[in-house]
Amino acid sequence: MSVLSPRRPRSADPPAAGDDLVVVPARHRWRWAAVALVFVLLAQFVHGLVTNPGWDGPTFFGYFLEKSVVQALGVTLILTLAGAVLGFLGGIPLAAMRLSKNPVLSTVSWTYIWVFRSVPLLVQLLFWANLGYLYDRLRVGVPFGPGWSFATADLVSPFGAALLGLALHEAAFAGEIIRAGLLSVDQGQHEAASALGIPRHRQFFRIVAPQAMRAILPNAANLLVNLLKSTSIVYVLAIGELFYQVQVIYGRSGRVVPLLMVATVWYVILTAALYRSARCTYCAASTWWPTPARSP
Repeated sequence: MSVLSPRRPRSADPPAAGDDLVVVPARHRWRWAAVALVFVLLAQFVHGLVTNPGWDGPTFFGYFLEKSVVQALGVTLILTLAGAVLGFLGGIPLAAMRLSKNPVLSTVSWTYIWVFRSVPLLVQLLFWANLGYLYDRLRVGVPFGPGWSFATADLVSPFGAALLGLALHEAAFAGEIIRAGLLSVDQGQHEAASALGIPRHRQFFRIVAPQAMRAILPNAANLLVNLLKSTSIVYVLAIGELFYQVQVIYGRSGRVVPLLMVATVWYVILTAALYRSARCTYCAASTWWPTPARSP
């Protein structure tokens, strides 16, 4: 009895010496159409920028480095940096309270974050500026003991109300950013450190914090840029920051568009500088704290 062996498939014949395959790249017609559309729109924008007299280039360049504008720019930077520092200093205890197993601390932190993230910043600024309607004097001291009293109008100036509103608003978002960064560290890191007998404070500064910063810094940079733009809202308190000063100038001269472009270009420059600084900080963050891999 004979057994039929299975048929082997024929191997493809090798191509002849002169039959080299020609590779044709894929054609992306819609991609090139989109690029062409972008160039057309960009050309139209540049053409309008050059030929439209409404942009008023001489007025723009005349006020771009004007003394009052530069001074207002300094006020904007002070509000931004001071608000960011105070906001993150307030966000640290809020994040710690939110992560606490104590229900009272956790509830208080959650309520603060929920309220200050829900109320618009403009409403908060107006509330702090009018705090004197609720309390004509602020008292600090020991309950049922001696204390000190201050007039609210003298203690909470328009600038102080603006800084207080920005800092408290920033603290609510900073607390959530810090909490999310700490929670991004895997629980196994904590368990391994505890198993090795590492004290809790060393666990935080040498293991948890360096890994959490990788998640905290990008969001903190975005929050800082948002705070820079939010300083334009304090114009309602008649504080001489950038947007308020621009409004004062175009209120006298009537040159609305070129003065708005002055503020726009300055905001773009400051945002680019903050973004670049944040990138450098993020790249250098890995060397701030000694991790176990780099410990002596």
